[in-house]
Amino acid sequence: MLEDRFLIWQAKRGHEQAFDRIYRKYLDTMLSVAMSLLGNANTAEDAVQDVFVSFAESLPGFELRGSLKAFLATCVANRSRNLMRQNSRQANVAVKLEKPGSTDTANPLDLVLKHESLNCLQDALLTLPPEQREILILKTQGGLSFRALARELSLSLGTVQSRYRYGLDRLRTLLNGEVEK
Repeated sequence: MLEDRFLIWQAKRGHEQAFDRIYRKYLDTMLSVAMSLLGNANTAEDAVQDVFVSFAESLPGFELRGSLKAFLATCVANRSRNLMRQNSRQANVAVKLEKPGSTDTANPLDLVLKHESLNCLQDALLTLPPEQREILILKTQGGLSFRALARELSLSLGTVQSRYRYGLDRLRTLLNGEVEK
């Protein structure tokens, strides 16, 4: 957190390396959040790119209140939500999860099993109601607390916690094969 504040301070003063460090530090996490919400690698990359461009443009007046990771994850979720609305007006096509940066597996069988597990998880996530999926992703991958989620989504703390619990229960049921998707 202190490092993030220092990097923002440097970036505001024109140090390109500081913004580059922020970008590299949070890129994989933000791509993972966007992929989990959108289910499409290209759209996820576009959403994350839009968020980082907007963040760079807003740096001169930006004041960090809380966690930079949580702020960026919320921005990615908002951008993803907007893209999902646009796509639902058009023809929405889901693409299987492609985990960014997962190329360092020595055993091909391990890679296949890992890919299959990620596909199953992505399929199960995409069957959840959007409000449950968003809370699960922002909590687990975005690192937001229940209170931060409630504040960001303008929901009560109890609503956020129950959506998280119901989403986890549904996900567990789907992954255990107890119910057809």
